[in-house]
Amino acid sequence: MKYLLVFAVVLVAFWVWRNDRRQEQAERQPRRAPPPPPAPVPMVACRHCGTHLPQTEAIQGAHGWYCCAGHRRLEDPPA
Repeated sequence: MKYLLVFAVVLVAFWVWRNDRRQEQAERQPRRAPPPPPAPVPMVACRHCGTHLPQTEAIQGAHGWYCCAGHRRLEDPPA
């Protein structure tokens, strides 16, 4: 029983020493700056249904922006 208690004390001491050492190493390493947020994207409204979507995903017609090709065909019929 005495050896079991000594083994447990040594095990706990090793565990505490290892955790303390890991914290010190983490504090020594320089922290990285967080990445910059993405640039804002202009939003446009669909001329047919009014849905707002990013301009990069919108379809441009003769009279404005549309959310899909079907709405562009309804509002901008071919000449």
